Amino acid sequence: MAKKKKVRVAFKKNRQKRTRTNDLTREFNQGGSNESVTGERIRAKGELSRRRTVIAEDNGEGAPVQLSVDLTHCELGKVVRIHGLISVVEDSEGREVRCGVRRILKTMSIEGRNVVAVGDKVWFRHSTTGSEGMIEKVEARKGSITRGYRLREHVIVTNVDQLLIVSALAEPGLKLPLIDRYLISAEKGGVRPIIVLNKADLVDVSKFQWVIGLYSQLGYETIFASAADKRGIGRLKELLSSGATAFSGQSGVGKSSLLNAIQPGLNLRIGEVSDWTFKGKHTTTTAELIRLKEGGHVIDTPGLRQFELWGVEPAEVEGYFIEFRPYIPKCKFPDCTHTHEGECAVKDAVADGQIHFGRYESYLKLYFGHTIEES
Repeated sequence: MAKKKKVRVAFKKNRQKRTRTNDLTREFNQGGSNESVTGERIRAKGELSRRRTVIAEDNGEGAPVQLSVDLTHCELGKVVRIHGLISVVEDSEGREVRCGVRRILKTMSIEGRNVVAVGDKVWFRHSTTGSEGMIEKVEARKGSITRGYRLREHVIVTNVDQLLIVSALAEPGLKLPLIDRYLISAEKGGVRPIIVLNKADLVDVSKFQWVIGLYSQLGYETIFASAADKRGIGRLKELLSSGATAFSGQSGVGKSSLLNAIQPGLNLRIGEVSDWTFKGKHTTTTAELIRLKEGGHVIDTPGLRQFELWGVEPAEVEGYFIEFRPYIPKCKFPDCTHTHEGECAVKDAVADGQIHFGRYESYLKLYFGHTIEES
């Protein structure tokens, strides 16, 4: 059992400094009364008033604060779906319980946009009726896919072993920079990435063999797939047969169609590509955990409007491009950014065709902080 200790933690700010009741400066400028101040109230200064002392578990220096909770009357479950303020938790017997989140968890100041994400292992307490519950504690996460959203971390899905990055060869079309961002997010989160090039029935796949070659040479498994002619479905079933897998990609690439083909009878809603914008229409609106008959489970995630990396500094980007690694030590300057410097081995490799120019463009966009629009 972890040791307990008292720690000071920051809470979200829900108050601001109040305007003075007697604003003498404003009254003087408007020719009003010059009455002197007869009293003064001393109160905490907003931000400082939002720190509290809590009892937490001692998990070592630098570990995230985990509140100490009496788990005697709690049960361990997994979050399978989230609807607004309600998290649907699956208990050990496979029953779904609609749960709220303990207030102190919601008010603690964290970098994340969401306290609970689909895939989280949580301790929850049943209500007196048994049909609802309250999440008391969220276990430490591993295998997470995240993005930046309004200067905060958005955990898309967590506790997964692999990520299927689904991109369409047509309708709406291939976006290699988006694939590259997902690859980095997967590596950063400790998740194995697999690239799925969907809607192969709509194109001449011989024209896209170079994409397979590009990513396969870098060590990423890449698959042509089609829900229409069942191409690649057998391999996808093998990959999904064990562990936890996240499906992600822009709207309209056919994630739900693939899942319907992998497990007939799911009847997931399928969308279309807009005739006006040529972009996917959102049909999956929330991440959902789906258990497969042949073993394993998948988490189908909604298409996102933009994908911005979280927690990756410009100087760190080069480390996520595998093909850059042999050339980085050969650059003249130890702090070479591979953008404008002379005698840069990475830029020379791009010019010689040793590094694909499209991948180098992805690097430049990431280094200079461009956001990739998905839909």
